[in-house]
Amino acid sequence: MHSQRNERTIGKAVAIEGFGYWSGRDVRVEFRPAAAGTGLVFVRSDVSSAARIPALVANRIEVPRRTVLRSGAAFVELVEHVLAALHGLQIDNCEIWVDQPELPGLDGSSLKFVEVLDSAGIVEQSHARDQLIVREITRLGDDDSWIEARPTPKTEFTVRFRVDYGPSSGIGRQTVQLPINNGSFRREIAAARTFMLREEAEWLVAQGLGKRATMADLLIYDENGPIDNELRFADECARHKVLDVVGDFALAGCDVVGNIIAHRSGHRSNSEMVRVILAEGERISSRRRSA
Repeated sequence: MHSQRNERTIGKAVAIEGFGYWSGRDVRVEFRPAAAGTGLVFVRSDVSSAARIPALVANRIEVPRRTVLRSGAAFVELVEHVLAALHGLQIDNCEIWVDQPELPGLDGSSLKFVEVLDSAGIVEQSHARDQLIVREITRLGDDDSWIEARPTPKTEFTVRFRVDYGPSSGIGRQTVQLPINNGSFRREIAAARTFMLREEAEWLVAQGLGKRATMADLLIYDENGPIDNELRFADECARHKVLDVVGDFALAGCDVVGNIIAHRSGHRSNSEMVRVILAEGERISSRRRSA
């Protein structure tokens, strides 16, 4: 039997400001405490009805290079780093009020979100957190890019990720494996930044995107490594991909108990795995525990 923990929220409202990488627009995010059972919910304060968008995989829409959620006509994009911070810190109930469609990119990681959430304090609630138990091996993708979920005898969520850009890319091959809990996320994952190759960055700018971001805001690689920036970890790219997995798996709306192994997977395949294990895994709810 996998033991359940209690849900958690934050102790007070806190806010952070930045700009969207894609749009370049200034944006303010306010994290507010929420009652047990609420889940993670984005609220668009710039929309007259203050549209609510639950952070669930059923609300995900396919947009390249980022995780986007939509409910009705309202949407929020680039949510994965915020969701990774909340999920990585095991904050289960929170309203995320935002005054633009796009969340701020900040330094390309979850670190500043973690810092502001820590400043709010974390409060345990009386409601037990639901679990989704991976019961069988499931693999999605092909030889070039895949993700696999495996059962574990422990009450834990672990992620192993390999990136492989080839020897001439400046990134090369990196592999990292970590258990995901609020301590390991803070120490090992939160500070890992978004990365891309120089030609990818130049193409995006040519499309009119990302013009406000600089080399200091994220990791841009040429064949020699990051341009005008210093790594925080030798395997920072692989760690950032783990961060993305944590953010995408927040869309399960519960704790996932299992081992995730991925090779060059992205947001689409991460989210599709969430859909599959929601359909095929065993959900243990608080009602079952108290019965």
